[in-house]
Amino acid sequence: MPLPSSGLRHRLPPVMAPSDLFIIALGVFGYALVSRRGESGSLTGPMVFTAMGLVLGEAVLDLVAFPVRNSALHMLAEVTLVLVLFTDAARIDVTRLSRDHDVPLRLLAIGLPMTMVLGTLAAWWIFPGLGLWQAAVLGVILAPTDAALGQAVVTNGAIPQRVRQALNVESGLNDGLAFPVLLIVLSLAFEAVEGRGAGGWSLFIAGQLLVGPAVGIAVGWLGVRAINAAAEARLMNQVFLQIAVLSLALLAYGGAELAHGNGFIAAFAAGMAVATSTRRVLDALEDFGETEGQLLSLVVFLLFGAVLLPTAFDTLTWRHVVYAALSLTVLRMVPVALALTGTRLRPVTALFLGWFGPRGLASILYLLLILEEDGVQLGGDLAPAILLTVAGSVILHGASAAPAARAYARWIAARDTAPEDRPVFPFPTRIGHHRGKASAAD
Repeated sequence: MPLPSSGLRHRLPPVMAPSDLFIIALGVFGYALVSRRGESGSLTGPMVFTAMGLVLGEAVLDLVAFPVRNSALHMLAEVTLVLVLFTDAARIDVTRLSRDHDVPLRLLAIGLPMTMVLGTLAAWWIFPGLGLWQAAVLGVILAPTDAALGQAVVTNGAIPQRVRQALNVESGLNDGLAFPVLLIVLSLAFEAVEGRGAGGWSLFIAGQLLVGPAVGIAVGWLGVRAINAAAEARLMNQVFLQIAVLSLALLAYGGAELAHGNGFIAAFAAGMAVATSTRRVLDALEDFGETEGQLLSLVVFLLFGAVLLPTAFDTLTWRHVVYAALSLTVLRMVPVALALTGTRLRPVTALFLGWFGPRGLASILYLLLILEEDGVQLGGDLAPAILLTVAGSVILHGASAAPAARAYARWIAARDTAPEDRPVFPFPTRIGHHRGKASAAD
């Protein structure tokens, strides 16, 4: 007997063909079987899934094909970004960031804004067709870093804890800090193109930046207390404790959108509220969030290679290559070097921290979100520049992470004492470790 919905299913347009879903699932399953061997060297998950997507997509075999402006892609981007912002913020308890963590604080407070400004000016100069605010959109999207692309660095116990935690904390917070800036410059870019009133946009931005954080903090604070009370009363089992913690991200997002705030900023604020919670809640988040976050992230990289990257090939010019090269080197390294002035860290450490600023998941997700807006078409150089920069980062940072980490660790070990060796409070990494391993490494 056929299911009652079978006729309806055939009448509705599919957001993703069964063959696409099958191939994506098969790729995830195949990599899972050899994941330990692959990640023990310089073959990271993002590298494998981007290459897999490129081969399976229209660039080679054309087995996975659906339009960039697709409801399935958009939904995947939204859900992944909500969970990434929430879990990244929940890993870093900002109340524990003190003088010991002066390096990531400098990278976030000085290095991140300078990277945005230099990226904007470089884009404005290299791409004559971009206006100032559209150039700022490009500079902001490519400012956040993704430690998962160089996981051999943040998980190598031979590298000083202070250096590893600097990259870990920076990548955990900079995507959430960059998003409000992206929201502002994106709105200003649309206002400049469409001629909307500046007053209307100002009110809109103020509502987004005030309502979202307020809802997120409220959801995180009240949710954690409700979870703790229910757990202490033995009303919850462990599985639903984990589910309840992760559902706070979606509650914050949905609540903020209903209140006409920004759901993504709310998810980040909720994560920051959860970060100050009890070990029970944080353990549940690490157990459940790592698996789901890793799965969604790798699927995004597969679709990046299959669907997004081929769209850049037809419009690629020397300007995009130059900007990508600058973004991965000078536009990151100069702000990092200036931010570390006065820390007494060695020049090789500043170079190491400057190089390992990979551009990855956040940049892809931000691009997917703005592709849903018609205004992005007015800046045709945005997508190719972002896609080429991320692709270069996936390859270069993934391939160099393990050998560079070993070389840097040997260089540091040859010094009897160094400012880099000062211990700091360890925060868990987003990728590659469960609690026991993370504590052993740190």
